[in-house]
Amino acid sequence: MDRPVVLFLKASLIWLAAGVTLGLGMALHPPLLVHRSAHIHLLVLGFVTGMIFGVGYHVFPRFAGRPLHRPGLVMPHWWLANLGVAAMATGFVLRADGVAAAPVILGAGGTSAALGAYLFVYNVWRTLGSAPVVPGGIPPGHRRSLPVVP
Repeated sequence: MDRPVVLFLKASLIWLAAGVTLGLGMALHPPLLVHRSAHIHLLVLGFVTGMIFGVGYHVFPRFAGRPLHRPGLVMPHWWLANLGVAAMATGFVLRADGVAAAPVILGAGGTSAALGAYLFVYNVWRTLGSAPVVPGGIPPGHRRSLPVVP
């Protein structure tokens, strides 16, 4: 697997551990339930979407039979996504604690995560929307499975 794919997968596992740990804390110490928004975002935005991004960057080019449209956008996406999750989780915790800067941190985190997701959509869309590059070519509209591209 390419290094950025591994980074997305490992980061998603870290977010899973963080989300599960916070969930366990909430179960054992109910006053921590005020942080459930952080818990949900760690798991859904951090773990689930991070896993989808990592697997997607590995699989979609192979489905399309061609390289990723803009490989140079993957690492900026990784940074935007992970900084966004960290900022959002922090912002939710700070908001529950009544910190005045919380909305700014939440907004910055949400914007960062969204920009990363838009990079993913653009890159995968362009990869899937391009004509396949395979030995011998496949005529347009042909429904034969594409070979796996190493």
